[in-house]
Amino acid sequence: MPQGPFDPFDWIDEQAAVRAKAGLVRTLRPRSAESALLDLASNDYLGLTHHPEVTSAAAEAARRWGAGATGSRLVTGSTRLHAELERELADFCGFEAALVLSSGYAANLAALTALSGHGSLIVSDALNHASIVDGCRLSRATTSVVPHADPDAVRKTLDAHDGRALAVTDSVFSVDGDAAPLAELAAACRAYGAALLVDDAHGLGVLGDGGRGAPHAAGLAGADGVVATLTLSKSLGSQGGAVLGPARVIDHLVNTARTFIFDTGLAPAAAGAALASARLLRREPELAGRARTVAASLHGGLTDAGLSAVRPDAAVVSVLAPSPEAAVRWAADCRAAGLVVGCFRPPSVPDGISRLRLTARADLTDAQVAQAVATVVRTAPSAAF
Repeated sequence: MPQGPFDPFDWIDEQAAVRAKAGLVRTLRPRSAESALLDLASNDYLGLTHHPEVTSAAAEAARRWGAGATGSRLVTGSTRLHAELERELADFCGFEAALVLSSGYAANLAALTALSGHGSLIVSDALNHASIVDGCRLSRATTSVVPHADPDAVRKTLDAHDGRALAVTDSVFSVDGDAAPLAELAAACRAYGAALLVDDAHGLGVLGDGGRGAPHAAGLAGADGVVATLTLSKSLGSQGGAVLGPARVIDHLVNTARTFIFDTGLAPAAAGAALASARLLRREPELAGRARTVAASLHGGLTDAGLSAVRPDAAVVSVLAPSPEAAVRWAADCRAAGLVVGCFRPPSVPDGISRLRLTARADLTDAQVAQAVATVVRTAPSAAF
């Protein structure tokens, strides 16, 4: 019998109250196209999002191919532009083949679900990105989460498993900006006949010869048993994702990866922009080194002032905050002073420590770097020193 008025979403209000009490409420802040703020929050590591060549390529692709891909890649969504981008990415990063998807998130889901399954094992770093965590959950494989950046733990886990196995790791971890020990992880995988999947979202364009990525820097590009995923939305300043690896792996994904088969293809404008960025990076390989130099300068200035910042291995600089509430206030004070920085709080930070997250960009001047450091230091809560 009906028991009177019933609201099926009362539980949402309860959870909202819990978030508010913990200082973990998130809100959208739409930005304008033009801004006087200095941006150190985006992942535009090479400063290519607004590069004239990149935006012109996006516009030309939209005019030629249309505003959307019109369908899944297996129906009408594959254009010659997509194929050209896949050849460029594979060649630039040193892999045999590539497959472009609608996002880096979709690329990780595709690779993890298609390369594992019932009876197989996935060994995942404790600090891997949420897209990897979700891919492991959807894979139906047994997932073992191992301590952060610990090849010995990977070896021990693989040694206890009999059967197909895959180890997965970020190349550069998105919260603190530290790099995974890829060579050691690859050696562990080789010893046990396991595959290695590397999410190079934050390595492409910053690490490796001319920005060819972390697998390239570790000598693993094109190696047997190694697959990489990418996002086109960071160093390449566009949108989308890709999986790189042996041709037979890519063919397998085309036939089995649900986030590829059942998703609309990447919009032509995004594909055109990413292709232009990749070719620009070939011509200007010094961009990768400049991004690393800017990151090192940010870290040096902040730590010299007494703040606790993680030494960056790529372009992410993480500054520890005393609490979630202090991190939010600190980021807001930076914005009021003309600087936009990222603010990471639980559950985005698995260790529970809130942070400001600064991202280096190759197009920042030395004066802008100094301005950013001075602003972060000036607005820092006293407990952060």
